[in-house]
Amino acid sequence: MKAQHLSAGLDALFRPASIAVIGASTDAAKIGGRPVDYLKRAGFKGRILPVNPGQREVQGLPAFASLDDAPGSVDLVVVAVPAAAVPEAIESCIRKGARAVVLFSAGFGEVDAKGRAAQQAILARCQAAGIRLLGPNALGLINPGDGVYCTFTASLGPHWPRPGKVAIASQSGAVGTYCYTLLADRGCGISHLVTTGNEADIDIAACIAWLAEDPATEVILTYLEGCRDGARLRAALRLAAERGKRVVAMKVGVSEQGAAATASHTGTLAGSDAGYQAAFEEAGVWRASSLSEAADVAAACAAGDLPQGRRLGIVTVSGGAGAFMADMAATEGLGLPALPDAAQAEIRALLPFAAPRNPVDSTAQVANDRSLLGRMLAIMLREGGFDVLIAFLGFMGEDPARLALTLPALEELRARHPGTRFILCMRCLPAVRLDLHAKGFVTCVEPAEAMRIATALCWLGERGARQDALALPPASALPEGDLDEAACRRLLEAAGIPFAPQRVARNAAEAADAAATLGFPVVLKVLSPDLAHKSDVGGVRLNLRDAAEVATAFEAMLAEVRARAPAARIEGALVSPMVRDGVEVVLGATRDPVFGPLVMFGLGGVFVELFRDVAFRLAPIDHAGALAMLRSIKGRALLQGARGRQPVDEGALAEALVALSRFAAAHGEALESVEVNPFMALPQGGMGVDAVILRRSRT
Repeated sequence: MKAQHLSAGLDALFRPASIAVIGASTDAAKIGGRPVDYLKRAGFKGRILPVNPGQREVQGLPAFASLDDAPGSVDLVVVAVPAAAVPEAIESCIRKGARAVVLFSAGFGEVDAKGRAAQQAILARCQAAGIRLLGPNALGLINPGDGVYCTFTASLGPHWPRPGKVAIASQSGAVGTYCYTLLADRGCGISHLVTTGNEADIDIAACIAWLAEDPATEVILTYLEGCRDGARLRAALRLAAERGKRVVAMKVGVSEQGAAATASHTGTLAGSDAGYQAAFEEAGVWRASSLSEAADVAAACAAGDLPQGRRLGIVTVSGGAGAFMADMAATEGLGLPALPDAAQAEIRALLPFAAPRNPVDSTAQVANDRSLLGRMLAIMLREGGFDVLIAFLGFMGEDPARLALTLPALEELRARHPGTRFILCMRCLPAVRLDLHAKGFVTCVEPAEAMRIATALCWLGERGARQDALALPPASALPEGDLDEAACRRLLEAAGIPFAPQRVARNAAEAADAAATLGFPVVLKVLSPDLAHKSDVGGVRLNLRDAAEVATAFEAMLAEVRARAPAARIEGALVSPMVRDGVEVVLGATRDPVFGPLVMFGLGGVFVELFRDVAFRLAPIDHAGALAMLRSIKGRALLQGARGRQPVDEGALAEALVALSRFAAAHGEALESVEVNPFMALPQGGMGVDAVILRRSRT
């Protein structure tokens, strides 16, 4: 999907030359009165056309009985009338040749089936006329740079927007405007704010795609509750990455309650959120855990370039704050390199009581000589090679006179070290914070915020989405008939995933003969298309060392399985050699209802759901993407040779994961999930020893 097509026709929405308001009110406090009032206050340079059949004048502007009576053409129409009057309002927009509509009115798809039908009828009329529709039930949009204020939010009274570099695209009107005020608190203005309401036509993906091409926008903050078309959202996020726009996302609805349970670990672990997380990872989107964090990171991105590494320097007037941030740096994976001995000696010469290693604790002595902080920072920046510098300065931002003694030195150091991002952590007056943001400093009030901002900036600096999406393999259908383990292994081997040798045995004698051919010791597993987790019903026997053991185990295993799973069809047993000296991992894929096939990697075996140490990506992936997955799990030390073991062959493991991802992408419409668990990762190569493929339900 070409992302540029998503935003076709949206110039009339975001940059209209003329705006009509149907339902315009003389009362600036009413929903129909606010956009007229805001447009006037903002000095909108285009024509404002209030439409109200009962008034000849609205807020000092000539009013018209109907849109048909308004002179000239109209780019954008704001509709602020009750739901029952909306169809006729839309017809007047069509007659007028309007190019876009913002529909404030509620009572449509968010209410009931009747409302959904009415919404669909309005959409059909707009699409037939080539009109782009924002809403219904939308709070509207703001473009401060062009004076476009097509919204009825009451938040603008105490928080009039200033032009800036951050755009907000939100599915919630209240959250969108709240994010704007959080940015304003951080001294950050906005390029646009758009809220999408019911998304009958214009969805969040279309807004992101338009903002990605907007020269006034450098950062996109988006709030998501859900998505009906994952391909559209992926395309929009990819376009933003290609255009160098940093995206910060807040996605709610992360519980697994909405996820369809399947018989595979992969499907269960995916939950309802893995697809979104994978889409964000793919496009280099920072996912915030709160609105405050989203505003922090977006404002920090707007204040300057991203760091090119993870080397962190910390200076603090409090040893306790430094220790806290050092602990958090270790947790977040940020480097905290010690200053060279010579630099530490220089700092001690300035401040004998300082702790100069990194974090550098200046103690409260810098209060006696304001030049000391700047001189100490100069040493740190000259010798440390830091990508990010955090200065914890206590209450300095609440005393402009005190800050004025230090700020010139900070500005000079920032200019001298443009590759280092400065984060000032201190209590701040609003005017001071606004001034510091304009000068390119990131500000926050709490050490944990500073560390989270630093982590986000470093992550964004080292991330980059692929410029082009990977080509999808040709679509394929799964073969007809039952898919027992033997059939699953054959399919996956043909796709390029290596497996341990296998033989199918229908009785105890065949099992013993197969074991002798393969070589002892062997594994015996029940063969049934109905049993995905064989060990749960006693369907696995390990480390069988001779033919007699195999024959006895065959009879005992099948008897136990029949007793514990009487409804299961049993076709015999699968015999394979034991595979030793490897690390058990799981390779899986499942179908996400929004984004399609997801590929999974994690530590395998029966405890995969217990530890939940897994990574998901959208399929297909390439070799580099597979290696990134291997190295993202918490247990990656086991792959790298923990406790004296040999490291596994990551290249072979990555190739198996790539092959599985392509299989999942090719069979995406037919596949519910596929899992190779465990796959034995070995020092040379690797092989699967179990496989499950589940078809997508045709109902």
